Amino acid sequence: MQQKELVEYIAKSLVDNPDFVKVRESEGEQGTVLELSVSQEDIGKIIGRQGRTARAIRTLIGAVSAKTKTRAVLEIVE
Repeated sequence: MQQKELVEYIAKSLVDNPDFVKVRESEGEQGTVLELSVSQEDIGKIIGRQGRTARAIRTLIGAVSAKTKTRAVLEIVE
């Protein structure tokens, strides 16, 4: 499973409106940039209290990146 598919799967599992989940993948200076956008009502569920959910997703992306020897950064777009 690639990083983009992993982020999409996790986000769709967390939100109330999974049809609005979009993940864009682009190459940046630091490697692959994954831009996650969700509906406005679901942004809090993705970020979580004090950013814990977003931090957990970023940790998983880091683990997958280390395994595939690539670098990926997650950005949550409002």
